[in-house]
Amino acid sequence: MSEDAAAFCVVVTTVGSEACAKEIARAALASRLAACVQIAPIRSLYEWEGELRDEPELQVQLKARISDYDALAAAIRALHPYEVPEILRFDIAGGDPAYLAWAAQATTRGRP
Repeated sequence: MSEDAAAFCVVVTTVGSEACAKEIARAALASRLAACVQIAPIRSLYEWEGELRDEPELQVQLKARISDYDALAAAIRALHPYEVPEILRFDIAGGDPAYLAWAAQATTRGRP
């Protein structure tokens, strides 16, 4: 199966705990809305409610089909503790054909 890179995206969110990051990852994988999830520690500086914040967070990157973005964003929002969660979509312009074929297989619903 040959998949076009333009069919896939990386969805990024940030959370404050490993437990939340893993909950989002497991839910996305279980529902086949993501093929792969990476969780990495980061430091975020931002202004919130008039105050400059400097906090450790975890960045969660989910590899998904563009056609599943709305459902994936809704799933993230449902599990996310932040009032205004970061949910960003970056469309993939190119990628290794074997990886894309695997991602397509991993996000195919209706299979065991």
